Amino acid sequence: MRGFYIGRFQPFHNGHRNMVAQIAEDVDELVLGIGSADDSHSVRNPFTAGERIMMITKSLVDTDLVTYAVPIEDLDRNSVWVSHVRSMSPHFDVAYSNNPLVIQLFREADFEVRQSPMFNRDVLEGTEVRERMINGGDWESLVPEAVVEVIEEIDGIERIQMVSGSDSNGE
Repeated sequence: MRGFYIGRFQPFHNGHRNMVAQIAEDVDELVLGIGSADDSHSVRNPFTAGERIMMITKSLVDTDLVTYAVPIEDLDRNSVWVSHVRSMSPHFDVAYSNNPLVIQLFREADFEVRQSPMFNRDVLEGTEVRERMINGGDWESLVPEAVVEVIEEIDGIERIQMVSGSDSNGE
């Protein structure tokens, strides 16, 4: 059975990693939809789809789960969003999400939707990770080591600080 899990993964953090591990107990293969694939270089979406695919691929290389990372551009028409996702993705049998809108849209399209518990959601959230990057805080403990390596390779901290109009010295 193949599952589908969509996120912006800005960046891919330990909460996402834990969610994938939970999903892996149910499915043989997992499609990871890279949401907002057309957006980058902003505080909300600092990383490109390709960079996020690198983060995910390198973070999951040691798992037994077969994964496919698929970029999915934003579509601001909720009534056709699931069709858009399906057109960009390999076939999948079940969708995983904790997002109420995503759950509703998949259910209206007659997909089974499963929810998984969120892990340490007050800290393991993209907004928190990005804020720590901007302010020079400890973001590295919130992401897999492979993500740290990718962000260092692409000078991701400098990028997010520049697009935020700030730097770690508060200047």
